[in-house]
Amino acid sequence: MFSKCIRQSASAATKQARAFHSHRPAQARLYDSILDTIGDTPIVKINNIGPDHVNLYAKCEYFNPLSSVKDRLALAVIEDAERSGALKPGQTVIEATSGNTGIAVAMVCAQKGYPCVITMAETFSIERRKVMRMLGAKVILTPAAEKGTGMVKKAKELAEKHGWFLTRQFDNVANTRYHAATTGPEIVSAFSSKRLDYFVSGYGTGGTFTGVGKVLRQAMPETKIVLSEPAGAPLLTSGEAQVREKDGSPSSTHPAFQPHPIQGWTPDFIPTLTEAGRTDSLYDELILVEGPDAIKTSHLLAQKEGIFTGISGGASFNVALKVAEKAPKGANILAMLPDTAERYLSTPLFADIDENMNDEEVKISASTPNFQL
Repeated sequence: MFSKCIRQSASAATKQARAFHSHRPAQARLYDSILDTIGDTPIVKINNIGPDHVNLYAKCEYFNPLSSVKDRLALAVIEDAERSGALKPGQTVIEATSGNTGIAVAMVCAQKGYPCVITMAETFSIERRKVMRMLGAKVILTPAAEKGTGMVKKAKELAEKHGWFLTRQFDNVANTRYHAATTGPEIVSAFSSKRLDYFVSGYGTGGTFTGVGKVLRQAMPETKIVLSEPAGAPLLTSGEAQVREKDGSPSSTHPAFQPHPIQGWTPDFIPTLTEAGRTDSLYDELILVEGPDAIKTSHLLAQKEGIFTGISGGASFNVALKVAEKAPKGANILAMLPDTAERYLSTPLFADIDENMNDEEVKISASTPNFQL
C-alpha cells in the first residue's frame, strides 16, 4: 500500500512551482500568556502522498504550545472548573493520562499557579514523564498490568484522599464543548469555500471527535465522519458494553482491549465522551488501523511532506489514505494529527532510526578527506 501512497504523476514544473513560497506579511501580536496561543492550528494540504484524484489535508495540532491537541482539553476543563467554583485558588489539580493531557495540564497549572499531580501507567514514553516534571508536575506511575484503568482509579483515589481537583478528562463535557467552540469552527471556516467530504479522527477521550462531530453535523451535514481505533483494541467495533462505576468511570478493562502502540488513542476502556458520541451517531464509519501501519505512515509523512507527527497522527492519516482510495474524484479529506513525533523518541516509532552514522553516511563522509570520525 505504501508504495502507492507516494504521488508520482506530478510534473517537474509543478514540483518546481511548489518549491517557491511567497512570504506573508508579518502579523505579529502580543499575547497575555502562553495559554492565549492555544488553538487556531493550521490545516495543511498534502502534496506528495496519496492518490491523485482526491485532495488530502491534515490539521496539525502539534502547533499548539505544548505540541498536542490536549492543550485545548487542559485549558477547557481547568477554566470551566474555575468558572463553576469546583477548582479553588491554590488547589492541587490531578489527572490520569497517557502523557499529552498531563503535559498540557501541567502547562496550564504552571501558568495559573496550581500544584499539579499526574498519574500515568509506567508503559508510556519516558520523555513524557520528563516533560511533565520539567513543567513542575509530580508524576505518579502505576503498574503496567493495571493499564489505563489503573491510572484512572489511582487519580480518583488520590483526589478523594487529599481533596484535590480531578479534571476527569474522559468524561468531562467541558472537553467536548471546547472542541465544539474552537476546533470545529476552525475546520468549518477553513473549508467555507469548498466542500469537506470526509473528516478522519481517532479517539483518546473522545473530546475532539464529539466536539467536532457536533459542529459538522450542523454546519456541514454532507461531511462523512470517519472514526478509527487500533485493530488490536477494537472496543467500539466489538459492540460490547463498557462496565462502569456509578460515576461513569470504568470499573474494569474492556474485554476487546489488547495493548497497542498508538499512545494516546483508545485506552483500555470506552470513555463516556466517546460513548456519548456513539449514542448520538456522530460517526458514519469505523475503520481499524494496525499499529505497524500507523508507524509507517508517520515515517512517510515526515519523509515526503516534512510533517513530523506521532504514531496517532500516522494512524489517522493511514485511515485517511484508506478513505482516499475509495473516495470520488475531487473529494476533500481532512485528517487530525494530534501531536508531534518528538513525544515518541523512546517508542517503536524511532526503533529503526539510527543514532549513529549508517554505511551510506560513512561513505558520504569519506568522500572528502577531512573531519572524519
